[in-house]
Amino acid sequence: MPTVTTPDGDHAPTASASTEDRTADRSADRASGPAPALTGAQADAYLRRIGAEGVSVGWGTGEGLRELHLRHLRSVPFENLSLHLGEDVVLAEQALFDKVVGARRGGFCYELNGLFAALLRTLGYRVDLLEARCFREDGGLSIPYDHMVLRVVDEEGRSRLADVGFGDHSQLPLELGERGEQADPGGVFRIVEAPEGDLDVVRDGTPQYRVDPRPRALGDFEVGSWYQRTSPASHFTRSLVCSRLTEEGRVTLRGAKLIVTDCGGRRERWLSGEEEVLAAYRDLFGVELDRLPHDPAAGQDASPAG
Repeated sequence: MPTVTTPDGDHAPTASASTEDRTADRSADRASGPAPALTGAQADAYLRRIGAEGVSVGWGTGEGLRELHLRHLRSVPFENLSLHLGEDVVLAEQALFDKVVGARRGGFCYELNGLFAALLRTLGYRVDLLEARCFREDGGLSIPYDHMVLRVVDEEGRSRLADVGFGDHSQLPLELGERGEQADPGGVFRIVEAPEGDLDVVRDGTPQYRVDPRPRALGDFEVGSWYQRTSPASHFTRSLVCSRLTEEGRVTLRGAKLIVTDCGGRRERWLSGEEEVLAAYRDLFGVELDRLPHDPAAGQDASPAG
C-alpha cells in the first residue's frame, strides 16, 4: 500500500513554531474569514493525536490535507461504542474534542468529520459541512442527514471532498471538480453529477452516497445523529463496530470477532473472554475501556464489512 510522501514546502512550519502562533498569523491574513474553530493548544493536541505534529508539510495546502486525512484514518477509529456503553453523543466541538482527543476515542461520521472540520479551519482551510444520503442495497437512498462529508478548499482555491467518518472508504481526499476516475489506495472513485445539483460518490462502480452541496451547520445533523442512536432500523443500533485503517490494510472488531485485512488476505477469529476483547480495544485501537459495550449481535455470526 503506497504511503503519502510529504515534501518540504515553502510554507511548512518549523518544528519549534506552535500552532497557536501559526493560527494567529493566518487569522491576520484572512480577517474576513471565519475565526479558527480550535485554539492553538487544542490544534497541537489534535495533531499529536493523529501523529502529525512537526510534520514538514504546509498546512493549508492540498498536500497537507492529504497528509492529515490519511493520518486521521490510521489513528482515530470509526466506532459506535458510545451507543452501546450508554454514553451520550454531543455534537458540539468542545465535547467532540474531549472525546476524540482528550479521551483518545473514535466515533461515527458526525463526530469524526465534525471535529476534523474544526481542525482544518484552524489550520487555514475553508470547510463546509455537507449532508449526504447513503445508497441502500436496493439502489434507493437512505434518510436525509444519514452521513456528513466535508468540502475543503485549500489556499490555492482547489476543492476536495474529505471523509474520515465512513469506515472503509477512500484513504485520500477526492478532487471535487474531477468527473473522471480517481485512483486511491482504497479503490477507484468517481464523482458523478446527480439530479438537482447533487453529487454521487462511486467506488469501484458502486454508488456509495449522494451529497447535497449546500453548506450545513453542525447542529443540522442532530436529527440524523438521533436517528442513528435510537432507531431499530439503524445499523448502528443493531451492531457494534470499531475499525481503523492500518499501513497494511484494516483492523476491525465487531463485538468479539476480530477481522484483520492485509497483504496476506482477510483473517477472522473470535476472541475469548472479556479480558481479551478489552485488550484488543486497547492494543489495536488505543481505546481504554473499563467494561465491554453491549453487543446487540452477540450470538449471531453476522457477515462484517470490515
